[in-house]
Amino acid sequence: MALEIVYGEGQTPISEEERTGLKVKSLSMQHELDEYEQLNIEKAVKWLIGRKFTAKQVLSEAFLRKLHKKMFGDVWKWAGVFRHSEKNIGVRWVMIGRELKKLCDDTLFWVEHETFSEVEIALRFKHRLVSIHCFPNGNGRHSRIMADVLMENVFGKQEFSWQASGMVDADEERTIYIEALRSGDRGDFGPLMKFVGV
Repeated sequence: MALEIVYGEGQTPISEEERTGLKVKSLSMQHELDEYEQLNIEKAVKWLIGRKFTAKQVLSEAFLRKLHKKMFGDVWKWAGVFRHSEKNIGVRWVMIGRELKKLCDDTLFWVEHETFSEVEIALRFKHRLVSIHCFPNGNGRHSRIMADVLMENVFGKQEFSWQASGMVDADEERTIYIEALRSGDRGDFGPLMKFVGV
Protein backbone atom coordinates (compact mmCIF):
# COMPACT_ATOMS: atom_id res chain seq x y z
CA MET A 1 0.00 0.00 0.00
CA ALA A 2 1.39 3.40 -0.98
CA LEU A 3 2.01 6.03 1.66
CA GLU A 4 -0.76 8.61 1.74
CA ILE A 5 0.54 11.97 2.96
CA VAL A 6 -1.96 14.36 4.52
CA TYR A 7 -0.97 18.03 4.43
CA GLY A 8 -2.08 20.55 7.03
CA GLU A 9 -2.25 24.31 6.73
CA GLY A 10 1.13 25.78 5.84
CA GLN A 11 2.64 22.44 4.82
CA THR A 12 4.14 22.03 1.37
CA PRO A 13 3.07 19.09 -0.78
CA ILE A 14 5.86 17.09 -2.38
CA SER A 15 5.76 15.99 -6.01
CA GLU A 16 5.23 12.40 -7.10
CA GLU A 17 8.89 12.26 -8.13
CA GLU A 18 9.95 13.46 -4.67
CA ARG A 19 7.70 10.83 -3.06
CA THR A 20 9.72 8.12 -4.78
CA GLY A 21 12.68 9.30 -2.68
CA LEU A 22 11.17 7.69 0.42
CA LYS A 23 13.77 5.23 1.74
CA VAL A 24 11.45 3.34 4.11
CA LYS A 25 9.13 1.60 1.65
CA SER A 26 7.08 -0.15 4.34
CA LEU A 27 5.47 3.10 5.53
CA SER A 28 1.79 3.41 4.73
CA MET A 29 0.45 5.81 7.37
CA GLN A 30 1.16 9.51 7.96
CA HIS A 31 1.90 8.97 11.66
CA GLU A 32 4.55 6.37 10.73
CA LEU A 33 6.29 8.87 8.45
CA ASP A 34 6.09 11.53 11.17
CA GLU A 35 7.67 9.12 13.68
CA TYR A 36 10.53 8.15 11.35
CA GLU A 37 11.24 11.77 10.55
CA GLN A 38 11.15 12.74 14.24
CA LEU A 39 13.63 9.97 15.13
CA ASN A 40 15.92 11.19 12.36
CA ILE A 41 15.62 14.81 13.56
CA GLU A 42 16.51 13.72 17.09
CA LYS A 43 19.69 12.12 15.72
CA ALA A 44 20.55 15.42 14.02
CA VAL A 45 19.99 17.34 17.25
CA LYS A 46 22.28 14.90 19.09
CA TRP A 47 24.90 15.49 16.38
CA LEU A 48 24.72 19.23 17.08
CA ILE A 49 25.14 18.88 20.86
CA GLY A 50 28.63 19.80 22.00
CA ARG A 51 29.74 21.00 18.57
CA LYS A 52 30.73 24.62 18.07
CA PHE A 53 30.42 26.49 14.81
CA THR A 54 31.34 30.02 13.82
CA ALA A 55 28.87 32.40 12.20
CA LYS A 56 30.58 31.90 8.83
CA GLN A 57 30.31 28.12 9.14
CA VAL A 58 26.63 28.20 10.12
CA LEU A 59 25.71 30.80 7.51
CA SER A 60 26.86 28.77 4.53
CA GLU A 61 25.16 26.63 1.92
CA ALA A 62 27.33 23.67 2.93
CA PHE A 63 26.16 23.79 6.56
CA LEU A 64 22.50 24.26 5.64
CA ARG A 65 22.60 21.27 3.29
CA LYS A 66 24.49 19.12 5.80
CA LEU A 67 22.03 19.84 8.59
CA HIS A 68 19.03 19.01 6.37
CA LYS A 69 20.70 15.74 5.36
CA LYS A 70 21.38 14.91 9.03
CA MET A 71 17.72 15.67 9.83
CA PHE A 72 16.09 13.68 7.01
CA GLY A 73 18.76 11.49 5.39
CA ASP A 74 17.49 8.26 6.98
CA VAL A 75 14.03 8.85 5.50
CA TRP A 76 14.43 10.68 2.17
CA LYS A 77 17.00 10.17 -0.63
CA TRP A 78 16.81 13.87 -1.51
CA ALA A 79 17.68 15.08 2.01
CA GLY A 80 20.21 17.90 1.76
CA VAL A 81 19.52 18.41 -1.96
CA PHE A 82 17.83 21.60 -3.14
CA ARG A 83 14.43 21.07 -4.69
CA HIS A 84 13.97 20.92 -8.46
CA SER A 85 10.25 21.65 -8.45
CA GLU A 86 8.03 24.65 -7.90
CA LYS A 87 6.03 24.77 -4.67
CA ASN A 88 3.10 26.68 -3.19
CA ILE A 89 5.69 28.71 -1.27
CA GLY A 90 9.25 29.74 -1.94
CA VAL A 91 11.35 31.22 -4.68
CA ARG A 92 11.60 29.63 -8.11
CA TRP A 93 13.79 26.56 -7.68
CA VAL A 94 16.47 27.92 -10.04
CA MET A 95 16.89 30.91 -7.70
CA ILE A 96 17.47 28.97 -4.46
CA GLY A 97 21.28 29.14 -4.46
CA ARG A 98 21.36 32.86 -5.19
CA GLU A 99 18.67 33.77 -2.65
CA LEU A 100 20.30 31.61 0.02
CA LYS A 101 23.68 33.31 -0.57
CA LYS A 102 22.02 36.73 -0.20
CA LEU A 103 20.34 35.61 3.03
CA CYS A 104 23.58 34.27 4.52
CA ASP A 105 25.48 37.43 3.53
CA ASP A 106 22.74 39.67 4.95
CA THR A 107 22.67 37.72 8.22
CA LEU A 108 26.45 37.89 8.61
CA PHE A 109 26.18 41.65 8.13
CA TRP A 110 23.41 41.86 10.78
CA VAL A 111 25.56 39.84 13.21
CA GLU A 112 28.74 41.84 12.60
CA HIS A 113 26.98 45.24 12.81
CA GLU A 114 24.40 44.31 15.49
CA THR A 115 21.69 45.58 13.16
CA PHE A 116 18.93 43.95 15.21
CA SER A 117 18.76 42.19 18.56
CA GLU A 118 20.19 38.67 18.60
CA VAL A 119 16.71 37.17 18.84
CA GLU A 120 15.43 39.23 15.92
CA ILE A 121 18.43 38.31 13.78
CA ALA A 122 17.80 34.59 14.37
CA LEU A 123 14.08 34.94 13.68
CA ARG A 124 14.56 37.11 10.57
CA PHE A 125 17.01 34.49 9.27
CA LYS A 126 14.58 31.66 10.06
CA HIS A 127 11.70 33.51 8.39
CA ARG A 128 13.60 34.22 5.17
CA LEU A 129 15.05 30.71 5.08
CA VAL A 130 11.62 29.09 5.21
CA SER A 131 10.40 31.65 2.64
CA ILE A 132 13.12 30.54 0.21
CA HIS A 133 12.05 26.92 0.80
CA CYS A 134 15.30 25.27 -0.24
CA PHE A 135 14.24 21.63 0.04
CA PRO A 136 11.30 19.51 -1.14
CA ASN A 137 10.10 19.18 2.46
CA GLY A 138 11.14 19.74 6.06
CA ASN A 139 11.85 23.44 5.57
CA GLY A 140 9.95 24.63 8.65
CA ARG A 141 11.63 22.16 10.97
CA HIS A 142 15.02 22.84 9.35
CA SER A 143 14.65 26.62 9.69
CA ARG A 144 13.65 26.33 13.36
CA ILE A 145 16.72 24.24 14.18
CA MET A 146 18.89 26.67 12.17
CA ALA A 147 17.54 29.53 14.32
CA ASP A 148 18.46 27.50 17.41
CA VAL A 149 21.97 26.90 16.01
CA LEU A 150 22.37 30.65 15.51
CA MET A 151 21.24 31.38 19.06
CA GLU A 152 23.55 28.80 20.63
CA ASN A 153 26.64 29.00 18.42
CA VAL A 154 26.71 32.57 17.19
CA PHE A 155 25.18 34.37 20.15
CA GLY A 156 25.95 31.94 23.00
CA LYS A 157 22.31 32.00 24.10
CA GLN A 158 19.70 29.37 24.86
CA GLU A 159 17.76 27.90 21.96
CA PHE A 160 14.17 28.96 21.38
CA SER A 161 11.10 27.35 22.84
CA TRP A 162 9.19 26.35 19.72
CA GLN A 163 6.22 25.25 21.85
CA ALA A 164 5.36 21.68 22.75
CA SER A 165 3.84 20.38 19.52
CA GLY A 166 6.80 20.99 17.21
CA MET A 167 4.29 22.54 14.78
CA VAL A 168 3.81 19.34 12.80
CA ASP A 169 0.27 18.60 13.98
CA ALA A 170 -2.59 20.89 12.98
CA ASP A 171 -3.28 22.36 16.38
CA GLU A 172 -3.76 25.80 17.92
CA GLU A 173 -0.01 26.34 18.38
CA ARG A 174 0.64 25.66 14.69
CA THR A 175 -2.11 28.11 13.72
CA ILE A 176 -0.55 30.82 15.90
CA TYR A 177 2.89 30.00 14.42
CA ILE A 178 1.61 30.26 10.83
CA GLU A 179 -0.02 33.62 11.62
CA ALA A 180 3.25 34.82 13.18
CA LEU A 181 5.10 33.84 9.99
CA ARG A 182 2.54 35.75 7.93
CA SER A 183 3.14 38.81 10.11
CA GLY A 184 6.84 38.40 9.31
CA ASP A 185 5.92 38.45 5.62
CA ARG A 186 4.63 41.98 6.28
CA GLY A 187 7.80 42.96 8.17
CA ASP A 188 6.29 42.60 11.65
CA PHE A 189 8.37 40.15 13.71
CA GLY A 190 6.63 40.94 17.00
CA PRO A 191 4.23 37.97 16.86
CA LEU A 192 7.07 35.56 16.03
CA MET A 193 9.12 36.94 18.92
CA LYS A 194 6.11 36.54 21.20
CA PHE A 195 5.61 32.99 19.95
CA VAL A 196 9.15 31.99 20.99
CA GLY A 197 8.66 33.59 24.38
CA VAL A 198 10.58 36.85 23.97
